[in-house]
Amino acid sequence: MIGKLDYSTLQQIWWIIASVVGSLFLFLNFVQGGQTLLFTVPRNDEEKSLIINSLGRKWELTFTTLVLFGGALFAAFPKFYATSFGGAYWVWMLILFTFIIQAVSYEYRKKPENFLGSTTYEAFLFINGSVGILLIGAAVGTFFTGSSFSLNDMNQVTWQTPYRGLEAAKNFFNLSLGLFLVFNARVLGAMYLVNNIDHKGLTDRCRKSAWKSFLWSLPFLLFVLINLLFMQGYAVTPENGTVFLQKGKYLQNLVGCPATLLLLLTGLTLVIYGVFVTCFKGKNNGIWFGGIGTVLVGLAVFFLAGFNNTAFYPSSYDLQSSLTIYNASSSHYTLTVMTYVALGVPFVLAYIAYVWKQMDGKRLTLAELTGKDAEEMY
Repeated sequence: MIGKLDYSTLQQIWWIIASVVGSLFLFLNFVQGGQTLLFTVPRNDEEKSLIINSLGRKWELTFTTLVLFGGALFAAFPKFYATSFGGAYWVWMLILFTFIIQAVSYEYRKKPENFLGSTTYEAFLFINGSVGILLIGAAVGTFFTGSSFSLNDMNQVTWQTPYRGLEAAKNFFNLSLGLFLVFNARVLGAMYLVNNIDHKGLTDRCRKSAWKSFLWSLPFLLFVLINLLFMQGYAVTPENGTVFLQKGKYLQNLVGCPATLLLLLTGLTLVIYGVFVTCFKGKNNGIWFGGIGTVLVGLAVFFLAGFNNTAFYPSSYDLQSSLTIYNASSSHYTLTVMTYVALGVPFVLAYIAYVWKQMDGKRLTLAELTGKDAEEMY
């Protein structure tokens, strides 16, 4: 049945799959958000170790999902992968570097004769949670503001600035999206710790931190949403693929696709509800509302950028070099084979859910950090 799907349907399916993986990655950023709380929430080394060991149970899931997201884009939309990673390589290198020092930190923070000291590795974790997520948000922001590149007839990219992607952080829209993701990750991180750690004093401070981070995120969220409604977008003429600037393009996408609008509103409502029950009702399960809400908002953002005749990776320098899900995708044969392989993904997700449940069957306590398994702690 999959082999009989037409080319454009397969291209849309793979944009949806890539969007789901990317949105799950945004949820799993609670690990990065939790890492940014290391220097403000805990009052002593024991509480700091509780946070790191709670997050340490999940950091590989975030890392793996990031790799999976990159792999899905590479296989399904290789022209985007070649253009962005080949042209804007400094921003991607910096993002990957922050994730490398994250992995090193979890492995070496408590190693014997660690000459750098624990604080150095905790600083690395903070950099990963702040700079790394900020740059990811700025990179996603270019889906709407555009990047300065051109492609020749052989699809070779020429980047028009010497900053190789870092210039995205100079645009206030991109910067605001990045800062929103940083504060949203802090909200998710605090709610996750409330759910995962059995320590009243620490979790009470996490609830307060979640509320403060939520308030900090609001100005940046409002700035991004208002700009999305009124900014020029990169529209595509369906008949010939010509790209042109259209005022209110993303507002038209929301109106023209009610499902995307519903995802956005439902997602924001769930995030707000998760914060409310965590901070004011004393509930421990706010992370699940906030996490699902973040996934839905992420899906809305990716759908807004890619569907309804829109260029998802536009060029502000040369409009006709802009990439759409139709001119950047793999062949019909490749997408067909990948779709068959993707049928196994639900089984992988079920396994992850099972392992997650086993790991979180019991909330983490201080006693576990000094028990017989203490040598395996981070």
